[in-house]
Amino acid sequence: MLTKRIIPCLDIKDGRTVKGTNFIKLRDAGDPVELAMRYCEEGADELVFLDITATTEKRKTLAKLVRAIATHINIPFTVGGGINTMDDVSILLDNGADKISVNTSVVKNPDLINELSKNFGSQCIVVAIDTKLINNKWMVVTHGGRNATELFTMDWAKEVTTRGAGEILLTSMEHDGTKNGFAIDITKEIATNLPIPVIASGGAGTMQHFEKVFIEGMADAALAASIFHFKEISIPDLKKYLVTENIAIRI
Repeated sequence: MLTKRIIPCLDIKDGRTVKGTNFIKLRDAGDPVELAMRYCEEGADELVFLDITATTEKRKTLAKLVRAIATHINIPFTVGGGINTMDDVSILLDNGADKISVNTSVVKNPDLINELSKNFGSQCIVVAIDTKLINNKWMVVTHGGRNATELFTMDWAKEVTTRGAGEILLTSMEHDGTKNGFAIDITKEIATNLPIPVIASGGAGTMQHFEKVFIEGMADAALAASIFHFKEISIPDLKKYLVTENIAIRI
């Protein structure tokens, strides 16, 4: 049985880690290099770095900061934000990223997934899908949930898989920062219908939320930010709890 993964997320703005609710009302959460080192020491399985304003501000992810983090950790490292071209990916991989996360750019240009997968390998390509309930249907949104699309989330998840995505990072904008639990229904629908791993994101508040998204949501990994940044839940304690609930996890 494959072990489930616990993944802290560093949302970056102006070189600092930030956290808000539904990607607004941001507050400072610390130095990203220091946080990355802490999570590595605490036993995080992977680390995700998202430059959350790179797309809206039309600028590139902070390659220098990516390198600073990568030199201090020894766990898989995914980087996203403002990635639009092959060169963008090459720069990030050269600076220490193991995987890259694309979102808005591939909604605009789905062929980019094929291109990136072909040139860098599907294991390197994480497609981030931000989803929101609109008229009781899970729809894809972009730009931190500010821009709606006409894409149904499940249909888009199937398409990115066909085009060569190696993994899906699914964030429910309904749940992000609320600490009320993950979006179990859409997570399960995608995880049980597609052959690639699904990372659940948005809404983690308790250890039981992780347990539920692994057991009921069938997620392969669960991502969280503020509860780890502000030490509301420690990764070692979370992993010990999950073991007691018979969830396969790396200790």
